Amino acid sequence: MILGFVILYLLLSVGIGLAAARRVHNTKDFALAGRSLPLPIVIATVFATWFGAEAVLGISATFVKEGLRGVVADPFGSSLCLILAGLFFAPRFYRMNLLTIGDFYRLQYNRTVEVLCTLCIAASYLGWVAAQFKVLGLVLNVVTEGAVSQPVGMVIGALIVLTYTTFGGMFSVAILDFVQISVIIGGLLYITSIVSGLAGGVQAVISHAAQAGKLEFFPSATAAAWIPFIGAWISMMLGSIPQQDVFQRITSAKDERTAVRGSILGGVLYFCFCFVPMFLAYAATLIDPTTFNNLLAEDSQLVLPTLILHYTPVFAQIVFFGAVLSAVMSCASATLLAPSVLLSENVIKGLLPQLSDGELLRVIRLVVVAFAALVLIIALSSSASIYQLVVNTYDVTLVTAFVPLCAGLFWPRATTQGALWAFVAGLIAWLGLELFGPPDSIWPPQLVGLLVAAAGMVAGSLLPQKIGVHG
Repeated sequence: MILGFVILYLLLSVGIGLAAARRVHNTKDFALAGRSLPLPIVIATVFATWFGAEAVLGISATFVKEGLRGVVADPFGSSLCLILAGLFFAPRFYRMNLLTIGDFYRLQYNRTVEVLCTLCIAASYLGWVAAQFKVLGLVLNVVTEGAVSQPVGMVIGALIVLTYTTFGGMFSVAILDFVQISVIIGGLLYITSIVSGLAGGVQAVISHAAQAGKLEFFPSATAAAWIPFIGAWISMMLGSIPQQDVFQRITSAKDERTAVRGSILGGVLYFCFCFVPMFLAYAATLIDPTTFNNLLAEDSQLVLPTLILHYTPVFAQIVFFGAVLSAVMSCASATLLAPSVLLSENVIKGLLPQLSDGELLRVIRLVVVAFAALVLIIALSSSASIYQLVVNTYDVTLVTAFVPLCAGLFWPRATTQGALWAFVAGLIAWLGLELFGPPDSIWPPQLVGLLVAAAGMVAGSLLPQKIGVHG
């Protein structure tokens, strides 16, 4: 019954996505849904894009092992990213009427900065999309009781997401997000009502977590504790801001006010709802401590699926896997679309300026397919956890693209030379520490890279200019 439901749900998702594809007539429709989305759809797509594999399985497993302090990057950092984006970046982005965030770097600086930042932003999506594909493989493996292996499940899931994303673009993503958010919220809340009863009630689970120290958030008052803590927090809080998926959600709104409110409300909803999978995973350790503590040591990502399959009725199992599929597919489609549009518009289009709008749309679709193939290879070969695949991807955008973006928007003296110095200095500092830095250093490489990039922007902008806007 569960497998039948999963197959039906996947087919229904493809059908809705392909139906939405009929509204795609040009690149603006494909990339930004024609800048026509109302507030409920914007909130849904902001929430659903971020509430993916790591939120359901990654964050929950990390919380059980490390407590709130272990999930400072996500959801604390990631939700603050969406709120900051709504408060400070959405109004400026929306007024610019750009197709991609890469366009900003070209208009503010030059073609060189555009290409460099675009490549780094696109690269940051590799881990995120790979995490979604890994969960699709995990779900199909579990619901088929091992008949479909995880690698084969990854391939099947990737093909399904690729189908409706390639044809429908942002229209398909947005409409499916709106449908899937209902399944996610309703399904997980229903599961929580069942699991909390098995664990002795909500208060019992929270009290046990508090007594075990899992609800302690801030570290001890020492530099050795706070510096890594801040480094983990800002990776997603600031490193996620110069992202095409955040930009797309802001600029797909029907007006500026909707863009601002949609990003803020979507971020708040994401933050609040991430505690539901954390609660479920911790409750599992109270229901059957031996089984689930062993799973935490072997493969923590299986805690929630195992809990649902072994301790809840069939209807609850159907609801849970429907919610997981909704979360993963909505996130995968959006994060597959974003880098593909970015690479096509800001790298390939510059190399082939004679392309018409229709030809560019075909190029974008081809890039979607190529990017999906690359990510699938990474997902199949990577042994990293879902949480780490997601969190570690934002270091590169933090040290390269964030400072030029902020300086270009908020500092009138920012120059092209400053942007290039920031990019190069931040990247070299980060890579140098990642590859050759002392393993016991309290300074996270991404935090050092951010500080060095900021210094590079200030020095490059204030010193005599040798690189002009078109240099």
